[in-house]
Amino acid sequence: MRAAPRYTALVADDHPLVRSGLVGLLQAQGNISVVGEAADGVEAVSLAKSLKPDLMTLDIAMPFAQGIAVFTEVKRWSPDTRVAVFSGVTSSALLQELCQSGAEGVFTKRGDMAEFAEAIPMLLRGQKIVSSDAVRLIEAAQSPNALTSRERQIMSLIANGQTTRSIAETLGVSPKTIENHRTNIMTKIGVNSMAGLLAYALREGLLDGQSQL
Repeated sequence: MRAAPRYTALVADDHPLVRSGLVGLLQAQGNISVVGEAADGVEAVSLAKSLKPDLMTLDIAMPFAQGIAVFTEVKRWSPDTRVAVFSGVTSSALLQELCQSGAEGVFTKRGDMAEFAEAIPMLLRGQKIVSSDAVRLIEAAQSPNALTSRERQIMSLIANGQTTRSIAETLGVSPKTIENHRTNIMTKIGVNSMAGLLAYALREGLLDGQSQL
C-alpha cells in the first residue's frame, strides 16, 4: 500500500498556548511535521521564507508586523505554501478582506478547532476553506430575511441531490458550514423538512444546480 504523503507546517501565533494547541492538531494528523513556530509577524515571514512549509497557520494580529501585509509577504517568498489565517477580530469587513486576499483558509479564533482539524487535509489538497463561524459573521451583516446568493447556490445543490460533503468540496468550505447554511436556509424560508425545502427550490427555479455555480 502506498504511504501517505508527508507534509511540513509552520505555526505563527504570539500566544504560546494557541501555538501549542495548533501544533498538537497538526501533528495529530499523522503525516505532518511542524518544522517551525513564530511568535511575531517578522519571524513568521522569515521562517516562511527559509522553511517554505507546505502549510502555515497565521495569526492575523501579531506584534511588529500584522494583517494582510504579513500574508502578502509570506506568499511573496513562499508562494506554494497554503496559508490558513486565524482572526481574533470578528469584523465582517476584515473577514471578507481575508477571504478576498487569496488565503487558502479563513478561521476565527473563537471557532471550533475540531472544524479546523477536519479542514487540514482539504487545505493540503489545495482546497480553499472558510470556517462556519467566519461565514456566519460575514452573512450576519446582510439582510436577515432574504436568501444570499451563496444560500441560493447551496439550496440548488441540495435540491439536485448533492451530499453535504460533496457540496463542501465543491464550494471550498467545511461540511459544518454547509450544515449551518441548510439550517439557516430552512429558518429563513419557514420550512422544517427537506420536502418543504425541495418544494421551495422548485418554485424558485433552483433545480438546475449548474445555473448557480
